[in-house]
Amino acid sequence: MNEMDIDLRKYLQQNHNQLTWKKRINITYEITRALYWIHEEKAVHRDLHSGNILYLQLIDSWYISDLGFCGPADKSSTSIYGNLSYIAPEVIVGREYTFASDIYSIAILMWEISSGQTPFINYEHENDIVMNIINGIRPKIVPGTPLEYKNLMKQCWDADPLKRPDADALHIKMDKINLYYQNMSDELFKSEMDNLEMNKVEENYTSSSLFTSKIHTFGNLPEPRNATEEEQEAFHSKSYDFNIPNNSNNEKLSKEFKKLQIFSNDDDEVYNNPNFHSKEQDELEIPDGKLI
Repeated sequence: MNEMDIDLRKYLQQNHNQLTWKKRINITYEITRALYWIHEEKAVHRDLHSGNILYLQLIDSWYISDLGFCGPADKSSTSIYGNLSYIAPEVIVGREYTFASDIYSIAILMWEISSGQTPFINYEHENDIVMNIINGIRPKIVPGTPLEYKNLMKQCWDADPLKRPDADALHIKMDKINLYYQNMSDELFKSEMDNLEMNKVEENYTSSSLFTSKIHTFGNLPEPRNATEEEQEAFHSKSYDFNIPNNSNNEKLSKEFKKLQIFSNDDDEVYNNPNFHSKEQDELEIPDGKLI
């Protein structure tokens, strides 16, 4: 096995201001493809975050590491293990990790790839993160995010696990989005490059212990819910203050993309049982550190 060159978090720190949407969408596609194969093996990752998404520069490919990692074996039933910013709200309130909780983590990774920022970076106390996550607050979607990418990301971080796509549906949708961008006309692609070069993200990274995987223990918490658009807007108007790349051609790109008719309607179907994992998942053993 080749040694990985860098993880996603460091990659974004070093390269975000040079990344086009074509590249960012391709990174997301490769991550969703890797998750698809993990779920095909009836395994739930349980600790997806940008520190264990690894890049192999030699073949320009992305992988998921720490496969099957479940946290300390002796953790209590009231504890959860993981990187808090990426943990699904239903897991925070005490339910099991499932296929759907991995999909939530992918949504947060999608946002991180689009913004270049660590999620919930402005927080100093984990209790604040917890209460906002279960009350439906999500990271602010950055200007210039393609509509199709944004809608898929929002579906993946829905507070209701049953409303999230499964890994197969997610992979298929990202495949179609990725194919469109790889075949983007030179004119549109050059315009996108010019806009990204004019709008740099101010680096604002942290090594806080809030952004590492560890045991978390919480008391009684309310049921997770989705925040209203007004609640999201009110929250973000006072929480975020950094310059994000804008893409003035985003509307044109979205109109062109609609011709592909990737989404047949606005109400995606509910996928079969993403909120539950089978007994076979618990029995499946995959060596720690294996890459997909």
